[in-house]
Amino acid sequence: MIEPDLGDDHTPEAVAARLGRGPRHSYLRDFVYGATDGAITTFAVVAGVFGADLRISVVLILGVGNLLADGFSMAVSNFLGTRAEQQQHVLARRREEAHVRAVPEGEREEIRQIFAAKGFSGPELERVVEVITADAERWVDVMMKEELGLPGEEVSAWRAGLHTFLAFVVVGSLPLLAYVYEIAFPGSIAEPFIWSAVMTGVAFFIVGAVKGRFVEESYMRSALETLAIGGVAALLAFAAGVLLKGIAD
Repeated sequence: MIEPDLGDDHTPEAVAARLGRGPRHSYLRDFVYGATDGAITTFAVVAGVFGADLRISVVLILGVGNLLADGFSMAVSNFLGTRAEQQQHVLARRREEAHVRAVPEGEREEIRQIFAAKGFSGPELERVVEVITADAERWVDVMMKEELGLPGEEVSAWRAGLHTFLAFVVVGSLPLLAYVYEIAFPGSIAEPFIWSAVMTGVAFFIVGAVKGRFVEESYMRSALETLAIGGVAALLAFAAGVLLKGIAD
């Protein structure tokens, strides 16, 4: 089914404006990464404390500590990993620029073979090679994408880390809400752990639904898939909590 405004998006003016903005990097991966791990690790803390039969206040102390410390650790790791990819990209570009200067004929042959594999041949192929290699920057851009398979869009290491941290803290706090409510209003919740497990399931469902929305997949299917995967991790955390109870005894 064609979207109603698809034709308007493909007028010459609209295409020129869209291409002029350049490709945009999605930070969905960073959000899903942080949110899923936040819910899992926080529930692991809850399950461990519940299994060891410790006080409710311990849940909040360890849970909040996990949200801040582990969330920051994940954000920094994502930041450094993204930064390393950026540095690798810069190094690869410098090498390609050096190759173009040192062995231009060899680099032209690479362009020729790349586009021959795409179906170009004869005068058309030579024209493509001529146009691409006429501009050094465009030449290197093509080599970066076609030979090395490196993306052309800019990725912000700061934004990647921030998305991971915020998703970790916001979604990871859901398993703690029942215990926060119980401490604020003692005796109002009979089984905070059960409610924590439910909220953890809600967290996985929300993350899956958000992911489905952005990748244009059935939000229900995506939500149930994430819930199932996260549920397995939550069961492992609960099993660890039961084991801790046995050790404490």
